[in-house]
Amino acid sequence: TNGEGSLWCAETGVPLCTLRERILSCGFSGDGLRFVGASDEFLARIWCAETGECLRSLEGHLDDVKAAAFSPDGALVVTASSDGTARIFEVETCKCLRVLSGHTDVVLAASFSPDGHSVLTASMDGTAR
Repeated sequence: TNGEGSLWCAETGVPLCTLRERILSCGFSGDGLRFVGASDEFLARIWCAETGECLRSLEGHLDDVKAAAFSPDGALVVTASSDGTARIFEVETCKCLRVLSGHTDVVLAASFSPDGHSVLTASMDGTAR
């Protein structure tokens, strides 16, 4: 395939829009107004769920971004990367607030706790942190 992402209507199965970017994984914000997509272009993008317009790019990883997720309040995004790190970004400014290191291999997944105070990562090194 061409690697493009699609936004689908869950009720009808009809595609609502095609995203002209490669997306490896994605997830909605808590309010459903935006979604974040991880990319093999070393970044994650935030999209408008209504129009499919790219709103922001979160940059700083040194390799593919495998996963990305919003915090419960939608103010932050955590990313997981092949560079062995996870990063926490502020959505409004696209600023990287923290680099979470310690894994010795690709970080495959990252998510916030329900209260937004903790981040869980999982790596191909066989650990979760």
